Amino acid sequence: MSRRLPTDEERKLFEQTFKEGRPIRPAPPKPAAKKKSVTGASGVNGATQDRMRRGLLEPDARIDLHGMTQGAAHRTLFTWLAAAHSRGYRLVLVITGKGNPKNDDNAPWMMSPHGVLKQMVPRWLNEPELAGLIAKTQPAHAKHGGGGALYVYLRKPR
Repeated sequence: MSRRLPTDEERKLFEQTFKEGRPIRPAPPKPAAKKKSVTGASGVNGATQDRMRRGLLEPDARIDLHGMTQGAAHRTLFTWLAAAHSRGYRLVLVITGKGNPKNDDNAPWMMSPHGVLKQMVPRWLNEPELAGLIAKTQPAHAKHGGGGALYVYLRKPR
């Protein structure tokens, strides 16, 4: 059995395709970089998270925001958390207070069953300026303020 020779048209098509240099198969995608630590999606490993929940970790620092206006608390929290992160603190306590559910004045702005800061601080912590610094937030243990405080677990400084 003899081999078939390519025609002139087939040879020209081959040379043209070869010059274009198109790969037959696309290059395989590069593998995703592996994470260094074995932590959950929150960035905190299970043992640390459990110790936070049980109140066994002592915060490196704490800030008390209750009694401040919303604007002052917002500025103070941002500045303080950035400084705490740069100092290498990992667990900090943010005290918001529980609010004033008792409303003797019947003032319309006091009708909220929870404090303004208790509602706003978790929202502020999710803002892009702070989200990169924070690995996890959760309500504090009763010995650290319970429902009137939040644990904020900061990422390691780079």
